[in-house]
Parts: sequence; structure tokens; C-alpha cells
Amino acid sequence: MTRARGGAFAAIIVLLIGAAVLARSFRMVHAPKPADNPVLLLLTSLPLVFSEDFSVEGGGSRALTALETRYRVVPISTTGAPDLAKGRLLLMAQPVAQTAENLVELDEWVRRGGRILLLADPMLEWPSRRPLGDPLRPPPTFADTGLLAHWGLRIDAPDQRGLRNGKLGGYEIITATPGTLSGRGCTISTDRLVAYCRIDRGKATVVADADLLDPDDLGKGADHNLDAILSELSRLRH
Repeated sequence: MTRARGGAFAAIIVLLIGAAVLARSFRMVHAPKPADNPVLLLLTSLPLVFSEDFSVEGGGSRALTALETRYRVVPISTTGAPDLAKGRLLLMAQPVAQTAENLVELDEWVRRGGRILLLADPMLEWPSRRPLGDPLRPPPTFADTGLLAHWGLRIDAPDQRGLRNGKLGGYEIITATPGTLSGRGCTISTDRLVAYCRIDRGKATVVADADLLDPDDLGKGADHNLDAILSELSRLRH
């Protein structure tokens, strides 16, 4: 993706997110949240804020509803400094590829004390009606252009597809075809699903799966997936 196309795509996403969130607010799909709830920045290609076809009808996911019980969710379109300046806690779930400049600004934001929960899936199983290659379809693999390596991590795709048990934030979770993490400088879980990194004054938790944000598609065993996300975000904040 060229910088021009990437910028245009980001602008479209920002407008769509803004329109969807405003319309949902007017229709009171979600009750107003206390103003003193902490800000959670959200950067994702997944249909969490609105439906896959960007229709306001039916917009908003179970994951977004869970996040809004604890946070004022602020969708952002890039990891550029102006967007990151809006908060100190970021949920980054299977994002589109970021420019080298924005990745540098993300790294600097974390090192100054930012906290990030990064769901980086090397083999996304999220159901989509959009064809492969559609720029509005979530990328099938995490577009790592050097960020993880800079933090001393490597992510590998699995050899086989399927559901897997895991653990995050003190909860048992279900993942779909998760990857494996390796490297030095971070504490990596025994199943290699999660890496806990201290990066100067900041913290990063990296999870090699993003499908866990869609518990309805993963069956009954995924009942605590969103509890796990909330628990890990809380841990990162403190």
C-alpha cells in the first residue's frame, strides 16, 4: 500500500467511524458512560465499532459493549503522534499496516509511558463477507513491518488450524488458530501465546491471536474472552 493510498484509506475509516459512533449516540444504542472513565484508544481493522458493511444498523459489537463498561473508547486511525496523544492506553487489534514513521511514533509513545495491548494474529479466522484483497477486509495476517522485532519478539503462524485453549488476564480463553511468540527481553507464556514486555517507562502485552475478540464465533468455552481482555487492560494501567 502506498503512502497516498494508505492515507486515503485511513481518512475513509476515520469518517466512517465518526459517523457510526455519532449515529449510535443519537439513537442511544449505548447508555452514556461516566465522564471520569479512563480513555481507551482503539485501533483495529476488525468490525468492532460498526458492522462490516459500515452500516449504522446493527453497528457495535459485543467486544465494544464490554470495553465501554470500563472505558471511554476513542477510535483512532493511525499510530501517529496526534492520535496517540489522545490517551495513554491503547488496544491495537489486527490493525492495517502502519507507516514506518507512525511505528517510530508508537514506539516512542510506549517508551514515554504508554501502555498497549496488541492482538497480532498471523492467521486470522474472523468471518468476513468481503473477498480476499478487499482493502476493507481485515488483513489475514498481522502486518508486522519491524515493530515486534524492535521489541525483541518474533511471531510465527501455526502449522494447523483450529481452536486452542489459552490464558490471559487470569482467565481461561479460547483462541482460533493462534500464532506463537518467541524472543528475548519479554516474558513469554509457556504456551507462547502471550508476551509481557517492559519497554523503558511503558508496557506492552502482545497476544498472537485476534479472533478471541469474537467469542460468539468461538463457542461456549470463550465465555471469558472479553473478561480476559478487560483484566489485561486493567493490569497494564497499573
